[in-house]
Amino acid sequence: MRPLEISIPALLGVYLIWPHPRPIYIRLAPAAALIVTLLHFWTEGYRWQMVPLYALTTLLAIGALTMIHSAQDFKSIASYLTVILLAVSTALPVLLPIPSIPKPGGTYKVGTTSFHLVDDSRKELYSGKDEPRRFPIQIWYPAIVESKDKPAPWVTNAEIYAPILSTYLSLPSFFLDHLALVKTPAYQNAQQIPVESALPVILFSHGWNGFNAQNTAQMIELASHGYIVIGVQHTYGAITTIFPDGTVAPNNPSALPEGAPDEEYEIAARKLVDQWAGDLAYTLDFISSGGLKNSVLPSGYFDFSRIGVFGHSTGGGAAIEFCGRDPRCKAVLGLDPFMRPVSLEVLESGTSQPAFFMFSQVWVDDKGSRNNQLFYPFYAKAQHPLGVVSIDGTRHYDFTDLPMLSPIAPQLGLKGPINGGQMVKIMDTYLLAFFDETLNGKSTNLFNVSQFPEVKNIQ
Repeated sequence: MRPLEISIPALLGVYLIWPHPRPIYIRLAPAAALIVTLLHFWTEGYRWQMVPLYALTTLLAIGALTMIHSAQDFKSIASYLTVILLAVSTALPVLLPIPSIPKPGGTYKVGTTSFHLVDDSRKELYSGKDEPRRFPIQIWYPAIVESKDKPAPWVTNAEIYAPILSTYLSLPSFFLDHLALVKTPAYQNAQQIPVESALPVILFSHGWNGFNAQNTAQMIELASHGYIVIGVQHTYGAITTIFPDGTVAPNNPSALPEGAPDEEYEIAARKLVDQWAGDLAYTLDFISSGGLKNSVLPSGYFDFSRIGVFGHSTGGGAAIEFCGRDPRCKAVLGLDPFMRPVSLEVLESGTSQPAFFMFSQVWVDDKGSRNNQLFYPFYAKAQHPLGVVSIDGTRHYDFTDLPMLSPIAPQLGLKGPINGGQMVKIMDTYLLAFFDETLNGKSTNLFNVSQFPEVKNIQ
């Protein structure tokens, strides 16, 4: 909960548990809570999870003010019953707090900016229209933050994303409306830092029904250490995509047909990931050809000789596919990489770049899965393997920001029992060490000896 949100039940709690008779300054506590509520509306913003507290505050304030000149007051039994009601009312905003993206640990402040790309050389495969491929990207970068700069939202157009994400998670459509209030420790269109030489570039590919900001914690952490990180959103594979003209492109389930026979499914999956790998390639083409003109990021800011790629799930497969066929990729890292979409050519040849893979315990324990049957023979062909690890206590979505949505994320199926803060630390440490070693030449022993008890080397 945010500071003013905490103050409201605290004031009411003091009032309700204070022994009878209450002094005048305690009897004014509900009125103070009502004033704090109005300030909360103004500064922090309304959210539906607080509605029971808003109602209780109003009722108690009216009751207390009505009796302010009377010898009467709420009797103890009424107060105790209301304390229970207060506790129940407070539980909802506690269980569904405003998610907080961790502050980065690097030297630099972080800026972020977004673009929408149109690749006229490729047709859109999933819209049902004769149109070119369109997709958005978001870039995080080391920045100079000034007082005028505003924190960027976690998700742009959250009022559209939130109900779609809620429905996808089998929750009521209004359940995640408060995501519109989430701000990140990255600043919108902040000025990039001056540099003597160009900075290394990292591309990120999200998972099926994901989105390009699903790993904002890692994007900001990497950018704070001097990387330019580009999240590519794969239209019609993402949970939804909103274009500047207001067009909404929903996820197209036929692109990855659940329940189809294996051969049919893998043909469709490879078609999808070929499109996604094309998105990664075009992003580099667009930037290197000067497509970011008139933006805060000049093309000379990007070092195209030092390009790393990482991805989650289906995006991990896209990262492997891209690096298996594009020599611009110098390092590849997969988070629960989904192997079924990877082309036969790349599965057979492996990767020539340094490669490292992190798996959730749930995926590793499913030893007979089609994914594991494809991954381990592929990894055996990697020319520069840095290892494969599993993380105890994790599920598939532990590799994203989604566990930050709620303390009851495990009950919602969004995470395993691992501590969320520890998981963020593990991911940040491995991602930074991997790209520092492969793109910046900083050697580390992390890939030989784990510093985390949850991390197990399996290859």
